[in-house]
Parts: sequence; C-alpha cells; structure tokens
Amino acid sequence: MQGTIDGFRYGAVTPVAAYLMACLGGALGLRCVVRSLHNKHSWKAGWLALGATSIGSGIWTMHFIAMIGFQVEETRIGYDVGLTVLSLAVAIVMVAAGVFTVGYRGATTGTLAAAGVITGLGVAAMHYLGMSALKLNGTIEYRTSTVALSIAIAIVAATAALWAAVSIRGFLASLAASLVMGVAVSGMHYTAMAAVSVHLHSTGGAWTGDSATSLLLPMLLGPVIFLLLAGVVVMFDPLLVMGEGNWDRSFSRHPVGQKPADKHPALQPDSAFTAQDSATPRHVATNSGRHGPSSTTGRRRPR
Repeated sequence: MQGTIDGFRYGAVTPVAAYLMACLGGALGLRCVVRSLHNKHSWKAGWLALGATSIGSGIWTMHFIAMIGFQVEETRIGYDVGLTVLSLAVAIVMVAAGVFTVGYRGATTGTLAAAGVITGLGVAAMHYLGMSALKLNGTIEYRTSTVALSIAIAIVAATAALWAAVSIRGFLASLAASLVMGVAVSGMHYTAMAAVSVHLHSTGGAWTGDSATSLLLPMLLGPVIFLLLAGVVVMFDPLLVMGEGNWDRSFSRHPVGQKPADKHPALQPDSAFTAQDSATPRHVATNSGRHGPSSTTGRRRPR
C-alpha cells in the first residue's frame, strides 16, 4: 500500500523558514570565507572553520525545518537521534573540506571543481542520511532519476557557493549570492523529496523513535543559536559587513606559500636618484648642475 505524502503540512511556513535559514547560513559563511581570503592579517583557519560551520549548520537547519512539514497521512513519523546528529556532522565536515581546499590551494578552476564536487556530495549525503533517520511504519523508496538530479543540483550549488566566496567582496554582492544559495539548497531539498515514495507495511502500525516536534525542535535550537552568535561576530567586524579596510585579493587567486610578487623579477630602483644614492656617497652627489654639499668654492668666510 502506498502512503499519501504531504510535504507542506503547515503551508508556506516551513518552506519560507527553511529558505531563510539556508540564506542566513550562506551569508554568514560567505562573509567569513571572504574575511580569511582577502585580508592577510586574518586567522585563516579560524575564519574558514567558522564559515564552514555556518554554511553546514544553515543547510542542516534548512533540511529539518522543511521536514517538520513532511507527513505521511496513514502513519506517524519519528526520527532516530543518532542519525540526525550524524547528518549535522557530515554537513559541517564535508562543507569544511571544500572550503579549506579553496582557502589553502587557491581558486583555480580545477580546485573549485574538485571542492564543489566534494561539498555537493556532502550536502547530498547529509540529506539522504537525514532521510534515513526518519522512522515510520513503512519503507521509503526513491526514484533514481530524481535522486541523480538532486545530487547534480547540490554539486552545482556548492561550486557556485565556493566561487562566490572567493570572487565576491562587497556586502550587497554577498547578500545577493546568499539569496541565490538559499534557492539552490532549497531547490535541491524539494527536488530530492519529489523522488520519495512510501510503501506502508500495514495501516496504523507502530514505529520506534521520537516524534518530529519533540526531537527536531529542541535539536534545531542549537544550530539556530550558533548561527545567531555567528551573526553577532559578523555584525561587529566592519571588514565582514561592509568590506572596508585593506584587502589583499591575491590570497583568493594564489595558493598558500605562493605570492604574486614571486613571479616577477626583483623590483628596479624607482628613479635614477635612487640608483645613484645606493652606489654613490652623498658628499659627491650633485643636483641640477649646482655644487654639492661638500663644495666650498666661492663661499665667504663669516666675520
């Protein structure tokens, strides 16, 4: 027997809330990555870690807020605590793998592609691991073609996010990029959910595990608080908010340990005077035909 699936139990409330959380995590993550890449005085590892945790938490929070609106009319739904927590860890670790790859190896095309694939597969793994945490009186089945499409969307979205992180500096541009990221992450989620069908074992059967509201709402509280605290950090750093100050954009284009200046020969003297000063004692230098300081010809003795 096929179950009747409703992914919008509370109407537009859960999709909109989920989208906003994805945008918040994306916006905070992008600003943190920008801070690490474009300012040589930043603590690179710390900002990259904060950015990866923000993006991963935003994606995970988006998924499970959306899942609050998911129901199968013929059976109740519960969640396995261990798998739910594991899905959060997978999201953060896989996003961190992509972010640190770009942060330390540079924003070359090959690096972006590899990091985008790693991060996108991590997002997809988080989603399907979170779905495996779902407990109900039935078996969840997936349409293969739609699953493949959702994974492709995840990879494209992750690659675009990493490109935005290393290419966009301004606050408004990063805000726009985070809105696009929210659309991509939400689109990946609901595309993946379109692949779901439920084959019920029997009507009215029991399941083991906590209910959606009793488990998800308390668990969502932690990542939401983290994102708010990360938002406070961003708000009190003008370099993160408005992109002010001295930025070194070469850090986003070159791997660590390779400076752009290394590709050029040693700097030449700024002028002929610089060269002359470096090779000639000051007391014999002349200027525009006038006698140098050492010359005393024609001077009158003081009385």
